Amino acid sequence: MITVSEMALEKIREVKEKEIQNVRLGVLPGGCSGFQYTMHLEDDVEDDDEIIQVAEDINLIVDMFSFQYLEGIFLDYKMDMMGSGFVFNNPNATGGCGCGSSFTV
Repeated sequence: MITVSEMALEKIREVKEKEIQNVRLGVLPGGCSGFQYTMHLEDDVEDDDEIIQVAEDINLIVDMFSFQYLEGIFLDYKMDMMGSGFVFNNPNATGGCGCGSSFTV
């Protein structure tokens, strides 16, 4: 299960194109802590992708490699004096970098 806050859904709606209903979440090796998060709009769905409908107009697509690291996350959007952006609150992470864009398991 992946949970998305109302603020994150609002921000996704602001940037997505009307024809594109899917947001791909992923994990790639890299970053200062071992893995980094990826997030982008995408229409292509592969046969082994996990599709999670989080709102009537928004689906999350996660490949099988990434799903094992993203299971149980809470995707949020934060705005503060330091900036704004999507925040991955990941219960699977055992550590992370200061900027929050990479993690360790």
